[in-house]
Amino acid sequence: MGLIRSRAWALLAFLALLCAGLVPVAGAAELVMFTRDGCPWCARFEREVAPAYHLTEEGRLAPLRRVELRPGGSTLAGLAAPVIAAPTFVLFEDGRETGRITGYQGDDAFWGLLGKMLADVPQPIHRSGTAARLD
Repeated sequence: MGLIRSRAWALLAFLALLCAGLVPVAGAAELVMFTRDGCPWCARFEREVAPAYHLTEEGRLAPLRRVELRPGGSTLAGLAAPVIAAPTFVLFEDGRETGRITGYQGDDAFWGLLGKMLADVPQPIHRSGTAARLD
């Protein structure tokens, strides 16, 4: 009975971390922004990019999720290395880091760097009521 109870608690703990956004979701691309209260560069990103991010092709390919960066950094599951600076943008694919932008130098630099990271992300297949032609 003790083994079943400990596995149940482990599953509940995992689900709590998943719901809290502390475990990347496998099978999808996601852009995680590590942010910190009082960070002026984070605030600038929030003004210049965030309001429209979800409306862009990039936002469709890799939805944005924010994670508060705690003192000492983050060792979120799937990271290639700890994150210690805010803002840091980490692209996750299938639950593991595939790209990283450390800092924010303005919207032009952000979009350019993000575009390079997303160039290799598989495009989702859109299905409609009609058959697609492959010419």
